[in-house]
Amino acid sequence: MHKRTLPKVNAFSYGIYYLALNLDALNNMPLAYNRFAAMSFYDKDHGARDGSDLKIWAKKILDDFDLHKADGEIVLVCMPRIFGYVFNPVSFWLCYDASGDIRAILSEVHNTFGERHTYICAHDDQRPITDTDIMAADKDFHVSPFLERTGHYRFRFKVSDRSFGAWIDYYNNEENKQLITSLLGTFSPMMKKDLRHVFWRYPLVPMKAILLIHWQALKIITKRIPYISKPQQNEKTITITRINLDK
Repeated sequence: MHKRTLPKVNAFSYGIYYLALNLDALNNMPLAYNRFAAMSFYDKDHGARDGSDLKIWAKKILDDFDLHKADGEIVLVCMPRIFGYVFNPVSFWLCYDASGDIRAILSEVHNTFGERHTYICAHDDQRPITDTDIMAADKDFHVSPFLERTGHYRFRFKVSDRSFGAWIDYYNNEENKQLITSLLGTFSPMMKKDLRHVFWRYPLVPMKAILLIHWQALKIITKRIPYISKPQQNEKTITITRINLDK
């Protein structure tokens, strides 16, 4: 779900599906791995984007930011490739500790210009992330040509054995909430029959995502919301939450 509140309202909600992949078990997935198929997953679509080990990439980020308590499994929540095509507006790396608590979440954001940026959500004291925590990070990456690269995001997550929820809201420099987004779903076993079910229920899902992005952009243009040219991407491609908010 996306809802733009300023300067004019534009909202939409649609069905989609993601994969939740334990990085220690990629070789045991019931879908094609690093090879072409109707539905597949490629290492090179994430992390260093060169096909190298994804867990090593994520662990390096955690080490670089001294997030040593995230020493357990890492689960990547992302879209699959469909007939060789993929576009992930945002992927989530859920970084657990040895007891099964989430200590950090990496939100890997892609824009339609082929660029990406990673936002690290974690507490200063590395305590577990709960569903009441709101974490903020400066907006350092250009995504929409209708929003300035200023202000900040506020992140909230709710993850259990049965469901996943991510809420990311954008506040402009005047502290006005300008964009509300959410991704909500329930976990299902990754069996071949379940993959076939979602494949046909939501056909061509990454193509659907990119087409809807451009369709909504056209609607925004018709509402006379100003277009903002893409700035040069910042050299810094990783941002960590700077404040933890109580509400």
